[in-house]
Amino acid sequence: MCSPEHFAVEYAINPWMDVTTPVDSQLAVKQWDRLRESLVGLGHEVHLLTPEQGLPDMVYAANGAFVVDGTVYGAQFKHEQRAAEAAAHRAFYESQGWRFIAPIETNEGEGDFAYLPDAHGGLILAGHGFRTELPAHAEAQEALGRPVVSLRLVDPRFYHLDVALASIDDENVVYYPGAFSAASQRVLTQLFPDAVVADAEDALAFGLNLVSDGLNVVLNSEATRLAGKLKAAGYHPVPVELAELKKGGGSVKCCIAELRH
Repeated sequence: MCSPEHFAVEYAINPWMDVTTPVDSQLAVKQWDRLRESLVGLGHEVHLLTPEQGLPDMVYAANGAFVVDGTVYGAQFKHEQRAAEAAAHRAFYESQGWRFIAPIETNEGEGDFAYLPDAHGGLILAGHGFRTELPAHAEAQEALGRPVVSLRLVDPRFYHLDVALASIDDENVVYYPGAFSAASQRVLTQLFPDAVVADAEDALAFGLNLVSDGLNVVLNSEATRLAGKLKAAGYHPVPVELAELKKGGGSVKCCIAELRH
């Protein structure tokens, strides 16, 4: 995770960003702190990336890389405003001794990749349509040695896979069908017949931008109906308020890069 002490909406690179809407940076830090404390309280270890002046979106740490079994597939950001973030993430992983693979193709890390180790023998789901380019899916498959299923995003409000779909355990997902092309919806139905399906209201409240450890599901507090569906499916919802960070187009998952050893 990376503190939002420099967070601001200084440019607009997704439909959620409005440069005329003020950001309360102190409140953003407080809300982010509560998210971090929630993870620690659930028994997880949190490593911190040092925020850098001039990179207001560094708080969205999930976008910097995608990690599977100790191998790191680095990010190559689409927009120049975020390009320098990639080097900061690479420095972190290399300092920790991770095997780092530098990308050639445009991709935004866990923003557009999700991993399910027990689904169909181990599967990567990959989004494209707005940020990550389709050739990056093939590059990730070669880098990580896992089959990659490409899913096309068609609604600009769901510009990353992680605002439209999330893994809730090692073999199942929750997603909003309307974010995907008709063909991709059919693929998801075939692969995950028992998936939890979200409605538009909870998707637009960033409810799908969540993190799960297989039991505890940390999600945006506004997604109340989705929390109920997850509870009915046997999970434990952990609601967190992140209103300030939503102004940049992100929520829980965007703030968390998962380190899979």
